[in-house]
Amino acid sequence: MTDANDASDVPREGRAAMDTPAFGTSPTESPVAVGIGLIVPEEAAAAQEQAGPSGGEAQASGGMARQILRVFLEHKLAVVSLAFIILIVLFCWVGPLIYHTNQTNQEVALLNPENAPPGATGKFPVGTTQTGFDVLGRLMYGGQASMTVGLLSAAVATVVGVIYGAIAGFFGKWLDAFMMRIVDIVLSIPVLFLLIALVTIFQASELLLIFVIAGVSWLIPARLVRGETLTLRTREYVQAVRSMGGRGGRIIGRHIIPNAVGTIVVFATFQVATSILILAALGFLGFGIPAPGTDWGSMLSTAINSVGNGWWWEIYPVGVLIVLVVVAFNFIGDALRDALEVRTQRR
Repeated sequence: MTDANDASDVPREGRAAMDTPAFGTSPTESPVAVGIGLIVPEEAAAAQEQAGPSGGEAQASGGMARQILRVFLEHKLAVVSLAFIILIVLFCWVGPLIYHTNQTNQEVALLNPENAPPGATGKFPVGTTQTGFDVLGRLMYGGQASMTVGLLSAAVATVVGVIYGAIAGFFGKWLDAFMMRIVDIVLSIPVLFLLIALVTIFQASELLLIFVIAGVSWLIPARLVRGETLTLRTREYVQAVRSMGGRGGRIIGRHIIPNAVGTIVVFATFQVATSILILAALGFLGFGIPAPGTDWGSMLSTAINSVGNGWWWEIYPVGVLIVLVVVAFNFIGDALRDALEVRTQRR
């Protein structure tokens, strides 16, 4: 009697096919039969793991924070802009500790020569204003107010707009319609007119300017976040939290807003530049930081008469600073938008 498992019973063609490379084996390595499948040798399995997933080699590696940093660093202008903003912050807040000037006492400033050109007396590197203030120290002092108002007003506008838009988009229906009509009404009012009216009614101060600028700036993030919320509230994880009894406030705070962080951060960056420009416009019109304080816009306003007299040092340094700071924040915002937007990242 012959054994049913004898290899001689296998046709010659079958034995030849089993020894061919199509089975993934060499003549010295035979696959082990398990049921109707084969066990691939350990060397082949290790080579397959090293080859990586099918569909090509992945370019992105590491965590999300590392990927965001990688994409941001690819924008050279954004990196230079970030370094420039850090230098401006050090210039405005650390500079006065090194370069001591008096920027609050008008009587002391009148003892200095008026409209002195840069380096004329060896005492004023960037010259003096028509009221005797040191221009370099004035740039530092005015920069503190401009940067503070720009950063804080952008922060307040972002927080208010994000909460307002998330509530409107999440609950929807009549509440969404009512809240968005309020936004439309306020947006229909000319911004500059509204700002001048508010600053005229109330006594101008740095704190008032922060809330006045934020009061007309929260409308845009409200509409942006509302649109993001309308999309996010239909996602599976939000529906799962709802089905488990999660409350609206928890869903908004733990799931809606964190998943819209890309839009929020990009808007906040651009809003800093916008707030600095708004403050500069108000200061140029005479509604900025009241004397003896100042901001970059107020410096331009007081130096407007210097154009015809050739006192360029009272206008160009502060004008160039405003332009460079605004452009730097815009470059940073562009880079953050690309870094936080997953669809534009190269994988």
